[in-house]
Amino acid sequence: MKKILVAYFSASGTTARAARILADAVGADIYEIKPAAAYTKADLNWLNKKSRSSIEMNDPASRPALQDKNADVAEYDTILVGFPIWWYTAPMIIYTFLESYDFAGKTIALFATSGGSGFGKTAQTIAKCCPGAAIKGEILLNGRLDPAALKEWVNRL
Repeated sequence: MKKILVAYFSASGTTARAARILADAVGADIYEIKPAAAYTKADLNWLNKKSRSSIEMNDPASRPALQDKNADVAEYDTILVGFPIWWYTAPMIIYTFLESYDFAGKTIALFATSGGSGFGKTAQTIAKCCPGAAIKGEILLNGRLDPAALKEWVNRL
């Protein structure tokens, strides 16, 4: 039986809720990806080009600092990485997280919450950050979540 970790970043709580439901549905451990400096409401104002999130997302080299690097990814076969969609991709802190660990030989699947946009080319970009990992799926987790459907998605990975 594969050992699964749900690693997620949530700025407003929406992705955290989805991560907890997913972890419960598939019997996975859970790890929250936390920024060293929490995002404020002003930081998340995508309409303000000078907001923290706008500045980060406009710089492909941006790597916001993590609060810790305590995810024991070596213990897991499959890592389900979750995040809100920002500017049609993962927030830059996801890239910080992925570049902080060795995912070689692991299966990575992506889940996200979104107010309207999809993954875009997120999987292709993430694959470049995780040499040797198999990026095998992506799913949007918006609205009411069905635990049986989540389990089925993970079983297909």
